[in-house]
Amino acid sequence: MISVLSVLLLILWDSNSLQRFKFFRLVPSALIVVLIGVLLNSLFTITLPYFAIETKHLVSIPTFSQTKGITSLLTFPDFSLWQNPQIYITAVTIAIVASLETLLSIEACDRMDKRHRITPLNQELKAQGIGNFISGMLGGLPVTSVIVRSSANINAGARSKASAISHGVILILSVLLLPGLLTLIPLASLAGILIMVGYKLTKPILYKEMYRKGMTQFVPFAITIFAVVFTDLLQGVFLGVLVAIFFILKTNFTRAVILVSTEKNYLIRFTKDVSFLHKNSLRQAFEAIPEDTKLLVDGSSAHFMDQDIKEMLADFTMTAKTKNIEVELKNINID
Repeated sequence: MISVLSVLLLILWDSNSLQRFKFFRLVPSALIVVLIGVLLNSLFTITLPYFAIETKHLVSIPTFSQTKGITSLLTFPDFSLWQNPQIYITAVTIAIVASLETLLSIEACDRMDKRHRITPLNQELKAQGIGNFISGMLGGLPVTSVIVRSSANINAGARSKASAISHGVILILSVLLLPGLLTLIPLASLAGILIMVGYKLTKPILYKEMYRKGMTQFVPFAITIFAVVFTDLLQGVFLGVLVAIFFILKTNFTRAVILVSTEKNYLIRFTKDVSFLHKNSLRQAFEAIPEDTKLLVDGSSAHFMDQDIKEMLADFTMTAKTKNIEVELKNINID
């Protein structure tokens, strides 16, 4: 009930009919959803205990000892386990997943930014690496850019890095000073907020736009989404990359080498750089040229030409004489 109510309230709060009023534009809808979730669950606890949410379905915040202070929350590394290979496998896996999540979040946030700024990816990953190292030394979880907090800042009108810093400060103060209040928040309310954030990032119109761009764009896009949903982020993105590579290679095979003809005059044109990957396309073009013809091979658009391609051109130039094919090379040096 709380989750469904949260989603409906978020939809209603962000509707055009309510956004006309200043109050609904200033007060974040997610904050209202959380407050209503807490109040509704408290009402259930008092009047209808059967409907009350169990503790395991509420936010869990660690509390620190009054005698040891905040240091009771810290867990320092056990360096005696440095010879355990499983640690390095886990570390590499977390690094890859966290980096992928950060890059994906940045891609989405850059598109949401009304000022159309571009995030420096190398700087972001370096900062994340340093943050993860420090966090790990203190027994904390890995750090990564998350679309939920980032989109919350953007939707709140954030314009600079100060929003992320103030966001972190508020989280720290909330955990240290208000752990009792935070543990009253139902996870169902947060789930409703996450559902709406995910919907805004993957609206149906996005699927239509990708479909209009062609199968080479839509198929990797759709496979990545379904693979992430039914497996996990790392496997989903990896599968999507493999599918994308297949389409990239397929496109290179078909578009790098063009063959046209008029009567007994043939033209092979390289539309871009050619490598060993295009040997099969070039071989098929050579096989399509009949005897007693003229052939012009134009490499004006190819700034780079693999040695394998040059060797094929040299071999065909030699064998073409036996078929009475006159070969001319333009802007191509096979020596």
